[in-house]
Amino acid sequence: MTDRATVAPEAAAAAFRPPRNHWWDVWDQFKTHKGALSGMIVFVAIVLFCFLGPWLWIHDATYINIRARNQGFSWMHPLGTDQLGRDMLARMMKGGQVSLAVGIAAMVLSVLLGTLIGVVAGYFRRIDGLLMRMTDLFLALPLLPLLLVMSMLFRQRLSSLFGVETGMFILIVTAIGVTSWMQTARIVRGDVLALKEREYVLAARSIGTPPRRVILRHVLPNVLSPVMVSATLMIATAIITESALSFLGLGFPPDFPTWGRLVSDGIDYLQQYPSRAILPGLFISLTVLSVNYVGDGLRDALDPRIRGR
Repeated sequence: MTDRATVAPEAAAAAFRPPRNHWWDVWDQFKTHKGALSGMIVFVAIVLFCFLGPWLWIHDATYINIRARNQGFSWMHPLGTDQLGRDMLARMMKGGQVSLAVGIAAMVLSVLLGTLIGVVAGYFRRIDGLLMRMTDLFLALPLLPLLLVMSMLFRQRLSSLFGVETGMFILIVTAIGVTSWMQTARIVRGDVLALKEREYVLAARSIGTPPRRVILRHVLPNVLSPVMVSATLMIATAIITESALSFLGLGFPPDFPTWGRLVSDGIDYLQQYPSRAILPGLFISLTVLSVNYVGDGLRDALDPRIRGR
């Protein structure tokens, strides 16, 4: 009798307890993925290093001091200086700002394009074939040569309109974004095709709900999970692509630091000062690896078939 009397109030309290937010369950599952949690910590640390570090560090990334050129590690310059006497720690922070900004902006553009095309192709069957053939065409194109051609064609025009740095930022973000949306579009299209046959979507359509409202209220919220996973992985792809363009000399100007540009500049001094190429390459690798782990953790946490295992 005592056990029943004790259990009854607990059961009643549980019955009237407000439902738990879905994102708390996602966070609980995400925390069980040690690699994803470690990746998130590393990524947040890199972001803080790049964006808060310049406010705390005394040296400017563009300040030239010929007398202090080619110095090694010291208290005044913890990562040394380059061939023009610029502080490498400050340039690492500045280069990280540019690389991360390019990665995030290109990810946003790519995800928006991929989600839009995937939803439209999956929901409206009449233009599905046209959009998917266009997606296949973009998938068949060699991306790096295409990026190189776009950089050569539009660099001068955008630089004259918006300035060298802003013009190159717009060009690189647009070039990466418009050549990287295809995987997201195919994933979203497959989910939309399955969602169209669900009972709540059929019921909404049967009562005359406009397609725009059905998409916004019932379809888009249910495709956010694969979109979020694709977004995290897209950041890594965009950072690598920007680094490759900068390494080839077709990215930002030589005096504007990015991690890829720092690697390219450090190659000429690899035997004398190997840290100049190794350190920015290490930051690129850590950023990409941490973002990939975060994407894996989000995929597991957002999948209801895996959650709770």
